[in-house]
Amino acid sequence: MDLFGSDDEEDAEAERIKEQRLKEYAEKKAKKPTLTAKSSILLDVKPWDDETDMAKLEECVRSVVADGLLWGQSKLVPVGYGIRKLQIQCVVEDNKVGTDLLEEEITKFEDYVQSVDVAAFNKI
Repeated sequence: MDLFGSDDEEDAEAERIKEQRLKEYAEKKAKKPTLTAKSSILLDVKPWDDETDMAKLEECVRSVVADGLLWGQSKLVPVGYGIRKLQIQCVVEDNKVGTDLLEEEITKFEDYVQSVDVAAFNKI
């Protein structure tokens, strides 16, 4: 009889119970929906001049499609000398869409868009 020896049967049983609990925890965690971080972005899209077709400019901006991007309201805001800029709201999922991607895609419409600025950026 070994008084100071280890009991392998109890260690094996404890290890099996631990593994089972970890497995159950992982399954429970996988079923729980994850919270997706979202942001609300207000963009200022500036045209080249006062003769730019603003309806076509807005159509071009809204044609930008990405997973995790949702376009919202828009309005034309006077800048000066008859020029108006397009202010447009969008909601993005932070891990899928960034402001750099939006600016890059919108400025591809060179005939209508001079520049794009982020007017407001709020976490939701």
